[in-house]
Parts: sequence; C-alpha cells; structure tokens
Amino acid sequence: MADGLLSNPTHPTPPRTEDDRLDWLRLIRSRRVGPATFHRLIAEHGSARAALEALPEVARAAGVQDYRVCPVEVVRAELAEARLSGAVPLFHGGPGYPAALTELSDAPPVLWVQGDPGLLARPMVAVVGARNASSLGVRMARRLAEGLGQAGYVVVSGLARGIDSEAHMASLATGTIAVQAGGVDVIYPEENAALAEEIRQKGARVSEQAMGIAPQTRHFPQRNRIIAGLARAVVVVEAAARSGSLITARMALDQGRDVMAVPGHPFDARASGCNMLIRDGATLVRGPADILEALGHVGATRPEETGSEMSSETGEVLPDLPGPNAPPRPLAATAELHSLILARLGPSPLAEDQLIRDLALPPSHLASELLALELEGRIQRQPGSLLSRP
Repeated sequence: MADGLLSNPTHPTPPRTEDDRLDWLRLIRSRRVGPATFHRLIAEHGSARAALEALPEVARAAGVQDYRVCPVEVVRAELAEARLSGAVPLFHGGPGYPAALTELSDAPPVLWVQGDPGLLARPMVAVVGARNASSLGVRMARRLAEGLGQAGYVVVSGLARGIDSEAHMASLATGTIAVQAGGVDVIYPEENAALAEEIRQKGARVSEQAMGIAPQTRHFPQRNRIIAGLARAVVVVEAAARSGSLITARMALDQGRDVMAVPGHPFDARASGCNMLIRDGATLVRGPADILEALGHVGATRPEETGSEMSSETGEVLPDLPGPNAPPRPLAATAELHSLILARLGPSPLAEDQLIRDLALPPSHLASELLALELEGRIQRQPGSLLSRP
C-alpha cells in the first residue's frame, strides 16, 4: 500500500461538512497512508468515506493483516488541540489552500496554519541553507530576505538554525512562512522558540503533521517538498555536498521551480553544494537583484542594491565593554566561544569588526580568544584586519 501503487490521482473535492473533514483527517492519519496514497484512494473510490471503508480490504490485498483505519476519536482530539493552539486547517482545494501546492501529486491533504493564512496567497521565494552557517552566509541570507521582502515576496524557510533563522528574522516585517517538520505546535529546535512565536504573530507557521507530533528524521524531506512546492524559486545560500538544502533544491527541480544558489569559496565545505548546483545549471545569485531578474520582477519592484553590507547591519550598537578586571571565563564557556568564532569563519577572509558585530560581543571578549586561535593555527590573520580559517 505504498505511495504509487494506485492509479493516477485527480484533484479531490475539498470537504464541505464537519463529517467530511473528519473523514479526510481519518484517512490521512491512517497507518501507511501518505499524501500520494491519499489522493489515489480518493480518485479511485470517489470520497474519503468510501476510501476509509475500502482501506482494510486494500491493506489485505497488499499483505497487511488486521488493518484498522484511524479512529474518529483520534482526529477529534487533534481538532481540539488545534483549537487550543490557535491553528486552523486548510484542506486541499479548499479556501485558503495555497494554489501552488495543488500542482503536486503528493500535496498535503491538510495544512495546519498558525498565524496569518493570507500570506500563503502571496508570491513566495524559499531561502534555505546550512545550519552551521558562516558569517558571510548569514549576512547574505539577511540581505536576500530583506531584498525579497522589499520587492513584495514572502520568504519561506524551514525554521532551522543558521540560514533559515536569519532569513525568517530578516523578513518578519514583510512576510515570512516557516514550514515545520513536526506538528505546528511543536517547536524545533527549541532555541528558536522566541523566533517561532514572532513568526506566529507576524507571519505564519505551517505543517502537514498532526498536532503534537515531534519531528523525526523522515519528516524533514517531507517538509522540504512543501518548502519547494510553495515557492516560485528556491535559493540556496550555503549547503554541503550532502545536505537537506540540496534535497530541497532537487525537489524544486522535480516540481518545475527555479533553483538558484550563492557561490562560495572552493575550499569551504559549506559552499560545495551551492557550487555543484551552479555547475549543474542553477542561477548564480550575487544579491536580490539576480533573483528578481530571474523571476522577471513579477509582482515586485526591484530593490536598490546598497553595496555588500546589509541595511539591517548599519548603525548596529555594540554591547558595553566590561571593566579591566572582568572575571575569567570558565573553560566550557571559552570552548563554546571558540566554536562560535570558527563556525563564522571560512576560507574566504572576513573583517574582524564584522565578526564582532555578527557575534554581538564586546571586542575585549574576542581579542584574546582570536589571538589564542591564531597561535594554535586554527585561524589566520591577513592584512587589513581580515580573518579566515586555513
């Protein structure tokens, strides 16, 4: 009963009554029924109710014994949890459901939405990339998200740390959508709880999973297909040769979306995936204007290029400096700071003052640690106060 064993799907009629909605949820929540199988079952049997009645026999024919469909009590509980969390369901083909997703053969039968569902009707571009993003990658993600927002696009990403988080934060004021791997009420990673709440208030969080479901490994590729499906284009800022961002890019290609990538230094593993995409035909992105040009400026105005620095970084105030007798940091804190510094640096040189701004730490906190890392040979200092990793 795996996806793909039934005849080609047609667009189902969206549920109109409470009983219809219960049947839809029962069908998609039933064991071994994924989105593609859901659509094929309805295409073959005419309705979710008929599909539910036929499902045990279909399972027996596939060699599954004692098959039981999802009980109605389970989906009633899901609906109750959704009401408590302020989530609303959008059913495939029904009001508010994003039209772009209906093109997919494995489109989610139902999407749970927290926040503003209206954002799903606007033109969208996905910005994705590495979790262990470099400082240059973070700055580029902010710059792209800001430029796309100013041009009228909603920025879609996956609420992961690194590039995803920066893209969301930079587009909060203009429209951002976080597609979650688990239930829409389950925040992962936990460190993004505050950002997730801001997105709920100012943007939208969406998921196809049931309420309360913790994300598992298999959920992330499923989430990535939604990110790609919602967007007109997927822009990869940083990605290793084997990464979830490349999975998203491949799905975007399969779905007929544009794929774009930011080039990086050949020695930086975080840029290898992007460089591979560009080698294989992805549009090279140097800034928001390249994305808008590739999209034909549809529904948008071209933002002004303001140089290599992002507008959000101008006028940034550094924290107050500590006094000369500041207590020494514990070894664990020092090791953590070293990891943060090394994560921001790559083979491409970065200005020391930019590193200070990115880490939002006083210069005196960093000076001694930069010297220690330099003496250990873990970073290199170059003319013009530039830093890089060897």
